[in-house]
Amino acid sequence: MILDSDSIIAIIVFVAPKNVEHTVEKMRAGATIHFADLANVCRHYFGDHRTSGSHHIYKTPWLGNPRINIQNDKGKAKAYQVRQVLEAIDKLAEMALVKAKAAAKDKPKKK
Repeated sequence: MILDSDSIIAIIVFVAPKNVEHTVEKMRAGATIHFADLANVCRHYFGDHRTSGSHHIYKTPWLGNPRINIQNDKGKAKAYQVRQVLEAIDKLAEMALVKAKAAAKDKPKKK
């Protein structure tokens, strides 16, 4: 079975709890996001964080950008960090799509 990018994103969204899904929708719409909500989204997609000063740093399965490094700005998330998290979520979905396509390609065909 080969999945297209919409299917992969749908699978990722389907697996996400409603509150995470709702926050990601708000992020894509450009709304102001509470820091705790952004941290919850990051925890869902990237696991637990480590802390360095005021920075919450999340691991990603790639090296380099987009990095996941968020800060609490008086209870709100910084807009550029919200954009970085969205880029990382999109990259994660793209990586899942590539992996699914590779797995489908390697799967032996039935005769």
